[in-house]
Amino acid sequence: MAQALLFNISGEKKKKLCVQLVKQGIAPRDVLAVDQGRPLDVLLHPESFSGEEPEAAEPFDDEMLVLDGLSPQQLRGLLDGLRQAKASVALKAVVTEENIRWTPVRLHRELQAEHEAMTGGGKSIHGAGRR
Repeated sequence: MAQALLFNISGEKKKKLCVQLVKQGIAPRDVLAVDQGRPLDVLLHPESFSGEEPEAAEPFDDEMLVLDGLSPQQLRGLLDGLRQAKASVALKAVVTEENIRWTPVRLHRELQAEHEAMTGGGKSIHGAGRR
């Protein structure tokens, strides 16, 4: 089942976002700040939760959207719908084999660095332009 984890998204933007998610058959799930220290796989599959405490981490307050299990058509439809609805979320990620065990805090840190590099707010994290 396709899922979307929503971090710090509220108000009108959240309404627009949820409409687009449901249109694409994607189940939205809010994540509380207290759960930002839990790995993504636990947040996506709470039935696998074995009771361990979340990792101690300073929660973030930026909006972030994490997508899991989407088909290419769902992803395209969602991104197009978000643009049309003017409900953009700057920090977006798709769950991969690499990041599924990361906490949202770590994923946020990585996305923030990439976003800053892409928007000219920071140095490239991939070494481009090194001399």
